[in-house]
Amino acid sequence: MSDPKDPEHPAAPGPPEPSDPDTAGKPDTAAEPDGPEHVPAWKAILQGKGPRGIVLKVGAPVVALLISLVITMILLRVTGADPFSAVQSMIEYGTTDNSIVDILNRATRYYLSAVAVAIGFRMGLLNIGVDGQYRLAAFLAAVLGGALALPAPLGQFFVIVAAMVVGGVWAAIAGVLKVTRGVSEVLSTIMLNAIATGLIAYLLNEDRLAQVSPGSNNIATPPIPEDGRVGPLNGFLAAIGVDLPGQVYGLLPLAIVVGVVFWVVINFTRFGFDLKVSGLSPSAAQASGVSARRMIVITMIMSGAVAGLIGMPELLGGSHEYSLNFPAGLGFTGITVALLGRNHPFGIALAALLFAFLDQSSDVLQAVDVPKEIVGVMQGVVVLTVVIVYELMRRWEIRLQQRAVAVELATGHDLAGETSGSAK
Repeated sequence: MSDPKDPEHPAAPGPPEPSDPDTAGKPDTAAEPDGPEHVPAWKAILQGKGPRGIVLKVGAPVVALLISLVITMILLRVTGADPFSAVQSMIEYGTTDNSIVDILNRATRYYLSAVAVAIGFRMGLLNIGVDGQYRLAAFLAAVLGGALALPAPLGQFFVIVAAMVVGGVWAAIAGVLKVTRGVSEVLSTIMLNAIATGLIAYLLNEDRLAQVSPGSNNIATPPIPEDGRVGPLNGFLAAIGVDLPGQVYGLLPLAIVVGVVFWVVINFTRFGFDLKVSGLSPSAAQASGVSARRMIVITMIMSGAVAGLIGMPELLGGSHEYSLNFPAGLGFTGITVALLGRNHPFGIALAALLFAFLDQSSDVLQAVDVPKEIVGVMQGVVVLTVVIVYELMRRWEIRLQQRAVAVELATGHDLAGETSGSAK
């Protein structure tokens, strides 16, 4: 790792001088880019900053969820429904065996989408184009998979790699536009979503890369042959004593691997450190030898590559073709799930399961005279409440740190050092 001091002024005999006169006499916080006191609120929300104490980390989301539940029940009462009956019906329906299968499958797609978004969030980049990236990647990968006749696992491997390449290249366009022309990634990715939609609509035609499905008016790509498909995970689950009636995506372990790799890279590698520093302060990253422009492009490519994986569980394990009925809108759901999970792989997993549960259990609300659209309101309330509570906890913790520093300056004692010394 490079020396955090100015590399152009190596140490020399004599009294040390600060490398930047503007920072003279101020505490050195460059070595701790994660410090919440120097992170704007909007960047803290995007990058998953929150309370550092373990009690606050666990307590903040629990309190937020309880508050959101109370608000949701009030909204249900305002609509004239019985909130307790509605919640009870959702829990009973969402915990059936069939619902559990659907929840796991939905959560797999939500999780991959949220990780793709979180990669950009970690650097303060708003990759709004995940939806277009995964749909274009799934479409072209489906075309490739339908045309291939390779034995397993080569067929699956090439389809997955092709989806990652397409997603990464499509996202790289926004990164290159940002670093070369100064175009906001928000605007460029939104426009790229529209372009991807139009491109798919043009190519998904029986005169081009698609065909009419037998027995229906649905237009789809040629189906992927048997050797190119991924079987369900039910056999493995049955071997460990879990019997489920429906088919669980066979690529569920792929989502877990992606989450583990994301956590390791962000927290335990030099690249992850450079990524976070570049997001917090591009000028500081540049001074330490890290090209923030290069990191922007690489981050967008990584985000797009993971976005390309979003449609793979459904394509290889469910529909085996890209059609007009292929799941859409997962990229925007991933933004919400990433915010709710604070961009942490474990938090994202819990948020994905929660959203999948709400989506699945919404089907039973109409049976108790509650419009299923109330679930969208519930999801929005959950996200807003969690974001607000985390930000309040973060600011409260910053005030505690500032008070501790004030006491140390007033008394001349190193409270942190005395505390750590007494703990030995």
